[in-house]
Amino acid sequence: MLKEHAKLITFFSQCEQIIGRKRLQKMIYILKKCNIPFNERYQFHFYGPYSEELTLQVEELVNLGFLNEEKEKKSSYYQYLYSLTEEGEKFLQHFDMDMPNLSKHIEKMNGVSSRFLELVSTMMYFDHLPKEEVEEKVLIVKKKQNYTEDELAEAWEFIREMKHLH
Repeated sequence: MLKEHAKLITFFSQCEQIIGRKRLQKMIYILKKCNIPFNERYQFHFYGPYSEELTLQVEELVNLGFLNEEKEKKSSYYQYLYSLTEEGEKFLQHFDMDMPNLSKHIEKMNGVSSRFLELVSTMMYFDHLPKEEVEEKVLIVKKKQNYTEDELAEAWEFIREMKHLH
């Protein structure tokens, strides 16, 4: 159990800050699909792949004082900001984590919108299907997002690049 928490803390130690719960969910899922050893189980939800396990682990890390969670009021909703605390850094020193450097992955994902990460993670969720079926599925389950052909093409390229980062 603590090893999975340490993996998350390793992720946060390589990020300056994560803005938004949806972004966090999508980033961990995309990393998992890029063969980074995250073990949280995901199922399909309103905004694409979602892990209740991840939500609980983040909650535990906040409660233990290893992660800082700031709740920021936006016009009609709250946005959550996550960052590693000093206690979290100390906790990480007790583990010999065999995690790759994620900075290139994180930088790439932080360079795009949460909406785009939702598209990418949804496409990756259906990656057991042929490309055309993935696109059909995405256009059905994400109808309200009105993704364009260009966005789909951009997402395929993004996925290819993410899987080849080292």
